Amino acid sequence: MNHADPRYLRPAFSRGNRVRRALWGVVWNLLFRTSPRPLFAWRSALLRLFGAQMEAHCHVYPGARVWAPWNLHCATGAAIADEAIVYNPSPIRLGTHAIVSQQAYLCGATHDADDPGFPLRSAPIEIGDYAWICARATVMPGVRVGARAVLALGSVATRDLPPGMICAGMPARPVRARGGGQA
Repeated sequence: MNHADPRYLRPAFSRGNRVRRALWGVVWNLLFRTSPRPLFAWRSALLRLFGAQMEAHCHVYPGARVWAPWNLHCATGAAIADEAIVYNPSPIRLGTHAIVSQQAYLCGATHDADDPGFPLRSAPIEIGDYAWICARATVMPGVRVGARAVLALGSVATRDLPPGMICAGMPARPVRARGGGQA
């Protein structure tokens, strides 16, 4: 095996992308994560400064980690809790009043384990209107979570979740319909 094989040495992201993420990291550390919890508009403004599409009344908490703000779209009233991770090399969209709870992980990329160069493979994620990603749940690349769907505590969504269903497990499967009617 040649340890100097260039397939293993190439960066997965462009220099420009790496510079933007470095600048975002400085802003996140100095201005975002240190901001008081009620300053949602301030954090939305910082995300917008880096290209995020943030509609009205979004609640992104100071401990939330957004990898690439320019690939984030939050519709009206979307929320991302403390310690949630939004790893978004490809676009991630949160619908109206969608919730991403504490320590949830929206994982927008993986690697091709069959390719010797181990290249990054990313795909968009969409969280539907009024959907809820519960604490410590994970959404894999390319998954669409339907409107009003719930991904239960610690569950892993490896494929699309149907609208209005509570889904649980590894991999997540529909358990029952969500009550409460339309929001």
